Amino acid sequence: MTLTVSRGLPVREAARGHGPWVGLIVLIAAAGYGLVGYLELRGMRAGVLDLAIFDQGVRSYSEFRLPESVTKEYLDGFHDEDFSLLGDHWSPILALLAPLYWLNDGPLSLLVAQGVLFALAVPPLWMFTRRRLGAAAAHLVSVAYVVCWPVAQAVEFDFHEVAFAPPLIAWMVERHDAGRIRAALVMGGLLLLTKEDMGLVVAGFGLYLAARGRWRAGVLLVGGGVVAVLVATKVLIPFFGGRDGFYWRYEDLGDGPFAALVHVLTHPLQTLALVGSPPEKLVTMGWLLLMVLGACLLSPLALLSLPLLAERMLSSYPHWWGVEFHYNAFLAIPLFLAAVDGITRFGPRVRVTWAAGVLVTGLVTAPMFAYGPILTTELGPEPAYVAVARRAVAAVPPGPMVAAALPVGASLTARNPVILWQPEPDYENPPWIVAFTRWKTTPFDRVEDQVAEVARLRSTGYATVFDEGGFVVLRRS
Repeated sequence: MTLTVSRGLPVREAARGHGPWVGLIVLIAAAGYGLVGYLELRGMRAGVLDLAIFDQGVRSYSEFRLPESVTKEYLDGFHDEDFSLLGDHWSPILALLAPLYWLNDGPLSLLVAQGVLFALAVPPLWMFTRRRLGAAAAHLVSVAYVVCWPVAQAVEFDFHEVAFAPPLIAWMVERHDAGRIRAALVMGGLLLLTKEDMGLVVAGFGLYLAARGRWRAGVLLVGGGVVAVLVATKVLIPFFGGRDGFYWRYEDLGDGPFAALVHVLTHPLQTLALVGSPPEKLVTMGWLLLMVLGACLLSPLALLSLPLLAERMLSSYPHWWGVEFHYNAFLAIPLFLAAVDGITRFGPRVRVTWAAGVLVTGLVTAPMFAYGPILTTELGPEPAYVAVARRAVAAVPPGPMVAAALPVGASLTARNPVILWQPEPDYENPPWIVAFTRWKTTPFDRVEDQVAEVARLRSTGYATVFDEGGFVVLRRS
């Protein structure tokens, strides 16, 4: 007996004959994403933040320990405590990557895994789209997701737990749409182990169900999602050594969740104004709408993205607003799913035309984001600084702790405990330091400050082991 889903199309019939093509899209996407990660690592563009942090945490899992990161300990002032990454973000799902380190103990394992995870969102997206728009549109939409700019930014920016979100969200929605409620609940449960705010996605899905008239299920998911966020942030993260409110970035709303809720209810217009101030927020939302040609606004499934988008756009933290980094990758799949559902309201010709337009939009905008600089850099001759950076890394012996400048830390983390090189830290510097003085690097404000810090370290007894092309390797006597 086959399961009949929306529009009367059996699941088995929906996938029959198209499996090899879907598999090819997944394979090409995973290989492409993995190649981008490899090129970033080889070209010294994958940094201490955050690749080294996750590398150390997953390596700890592979050794059957809590996910410890010496980088994070020293970066945020936890170096006097036994600190676990579970006290930073609630992402225990990262333990699933531990077996990869038994095969290859290094950050490349994470970059390859990230590529595979992003690619694994294609099958459920294809099935969802095939059910509503047909096979041709499903292929076009799947490739459009593969080349979309939010995923490109995430793949280019080191590694993050966000890689688990697209396949889990896609499977949660698709399985529910197919009538497989238990499978959808399992995917939602795994999503809650991805990051502490993923309960907002579950709550958004509850809003969607309520909008479709399924009030009981909707209220349960909204309440369950909010409770999951509160439990993760107020109970689980502090239990593992985190600080309550460490990532609270809503000073315009209040000093905590309760105060923020009161402000939202009593000052709704003032709260709404925060969504467009500064204008950079509107630019980001404009790019997200352009990605699916605005079709997501035609479906109540867009409610899936609403809490997550509000979390970012109501904050006072600039890194959450823009198109850089990895934050928009959480929204890519929900917006594609909503757009597919929205365009179903039109005839077959409009559906295929829209799917083709979305793919063309993705291909045209791809060079404007991460893929453009990557192609420009990798197709030309290797920058001279890369060879110099490799020689600087080679000058550090395996074993001792190293304070490394942002561009080189990921190349050391497989063999040395690595922390971020900082200006005049409030702790004793480690025995080895790899500094950089060619251009400004995080967390320094100016190149002159980096040069001054190297001079200060030399004055305190550090000897110069390597000095070339802006890379300076220092050893404590």
